[in-house]
Amino acid sequence: MTSRDPGPRIKVGGDFDGQLVVGDHNVVTTAPRRSDGRDRNDGRGESGRPGADAAVHNTIVCVDVAGFGDPRRTLPHQTAVRDGLYRALMTALKRCGLPWRDCHHEDRGDGVLVLVPAAVPKARLSGGLPPALAVALEEHNLVHAEESRIRLRLALHAGEVRHDSHGATGPALNHAFRLLDAPVLKDALSASPGVLAVVASDRFFDDVIRHDPASRPDAYRRTETAVKETRTPAWIRAAL
Repeated sequence: MTSRDPGPRIKVGGDFDGQLVVGDHNVVTTAPRRSDGRDRNDGRGESGRPGADAAVHNTIVCVDVAGFGDPRRTLPHQTAVRDGLYRALMTALKRCGLPWRDCHHEDRGDGVLVLVPAAVPKARLSGGLPPALAVALEEHNLVHAEESRIRLRLALHAGEVRHDSHGATGPALNHAFRLLDAPVLKDALSASPGVLAVVASDRFFDDVIRHDPASRPDAYRRTETAVKETRTPAWIRAAL
């Protein structure tokens, strides 16, 4: 019996470098590989960096502008608010000895998520960020019309965060944003003459704030929060 020519070899495009061998209805393929020659499932993640798929610990700082969608705010007003918010955050973090470029940050429209590396002492944030941010907001409000002024809610938490091609995700982030959206925090800011209300997770308060006099643990009050599926104690500081 003589062997037949199996026919032309067809190379599959993209970053899959297997071959389809046409003839006698046989298909032969090699293992899927990336364009750089590595197996896709080599445990290094889509970025190619070791451990890129692993969650990492961060201090979580998230803020939200109160009344951002107020009908009195025109588009220029909202733009001024967003510019002022970023400027205030950058200024406050710098005053805490933490350059903006050292943090991961994501825009949230009427707010911002900031992830601070685990190597930065958490007490530096809990003690320095609220007063520095309140001062920066006051500086903004002094030179802007009422419609462009900012009153802010701030949440402090810490936990494991995973980064993917779309940004950051993880239960710790969900928890922080639930606290930020808690009605009791919104009420505290509404009832306060200040520009900033802070909420700290129960664990963040217990691990960090209550041990650090500069974080003003006496200025916080314990409360219960309920947002969507989250029911949890938290600590609120208002009147900044």
